[in-house]
Amino acid sequence: MFFSEKLNKFNNIKHCFFSKNNGFSSGLYESLNCGIGSKDKVSNVKENLNYVANFMGVKSENLILMNQTHSNNVVLINPNNNYSKIDADAIITKSKGFALGVLTADCVPIIFYDQINNTIGCVHAGWKGAFSGIIENLIDKLIGINKKFKITASVGPCIQQKSYEVDHSFFKNFVNDDKENELLFKKKNSEKFLFDLRGYVNKKLKNNGIVDVDNIEMDTFSDDKNFFSYRRSLKLAETDYGRCISTIKLL
Repeated sequence: MFFSEKLNKFNNIKHCFFSKNNGFSSGLYESLNCGIGSKDKVSNVKENLNYVANFMGVKSENLILMNQTHSNNVVLINPNNNYSKIDADAIITKSKGFALGVLTADCVPIIFYDQINNTIGCVHAGWKGAFSGIIENLIDKLIGINKKFKITASVGPCIQQKSYEVDHSFFKNFVNDDKENELLFKKKNSEKFLFDLRGYVNKKLKNNGIVDVDNIEMDTFSDDKNFFSYRRSLKLAETDYGRCISTIKLL
């Protein structure tokens, strides 16, 4: 378990970036795999989610997860809706009794608290979602609800630049969008670059007025003791991979 120093300063929220440890799954999914979409036994995943819900102090049905598709969709959670399936990559709420969760296995988990409006949220920021405006849409949603905001955010464990190899077309796509994005790449060889996804997400947050941010600087790809990793599973030719969970709730 890992925690944000900035978010820990607020006594009216609870949060956690969970590692892959202390769960019920085995094999490729050892042990706290929270990915319903994985090929793990459903019973094991449910046990793992129950563990997370108990830690967060909510009923299992009030641990709210998303059907994450690398989109830029943002959904507001309130007590009157049915949340059996949420097609989104960011969720926010002003309601107590819920724990919001985001699943990752290299992508960036962001959890945040808006102290003006007592609003919490979490974001799944892979490169596709970040590039297509998930953070901008999050801000638009918050402004539509509250007009003003003062957000403290934490950027959790994700794949670090040293581990994130991309090709020239990926590099060109980002640089064509914004020349300054070139600073987020290191050339590995004539064909490959190393991409700073964490840096890109932090840049997006800053550009959208979110400046009170801390980072949990851990590499999901290289740290196989603590994290699941999609890219590591590909390198090892594994058939599947688990997902870690990051959560936040209002007290």
